[in-house]
Amino acid sequence: MDPYLPDELLIRGTEINYLFICKTKLWYFSHGVTMEQESEWVDLGKFLHEKSYFGEEKNIKIGPIAIDFIKKGDIIEIHEIKKGRSMEKAHEMQALYYLYYLKRLGIKAKAILNYPKLRETKEIILNGHEEDVERAIKEVEEIKSLSIPPTPVKSKKCKKCAYYELCWV
Repeated sequence: MDPYLPDELLIRGTEINYLFICKTKLWYFSHGVTMEQESEWVDLGKFLHEKSYFGEEKNIKIGPIAIDFIKKGDIIEIHEIKKGRSMEKAHEMQALYYLYYLKRLGIKAKAILNYPKLRETKEIILNGHEEDVERAIKEVEEIKSLSIPPTPVKSKKCKKCAYYELCWV
């Protein structure tokens, strides 16, 4: 644990992302059950990440967060590379958490969601979303503190999830 950061800032961006995708997945992931290495969908995302945005230094780690890449200019831009918009709320909240985290470190930034397959980007700014991020942080901590995973909720996302067999087989 970093003695200079409050405990609520020691969660990972992936945990914020999973909160908005599936609370069961969040619980498993946060308890060290990682199924992503078995998933062809995760492999596809990694391939897209590696083959997009040549020349950028990728996977910038700052404390518990890992930003896909950063551009420096008048204002720092953090970039997240995503496959598609089907989980856009999760992507936005992950980016907002990164901005919130950086702001707590005294770094002003904006985020750009990059959708290379769609050839689209979306700018994310923190202003007005601090309370949303704080609620998300609190909910992640509550889910992580459970002794057993939350009951899964079946959705169309489940079939492509690396945790499908844990929940449904």
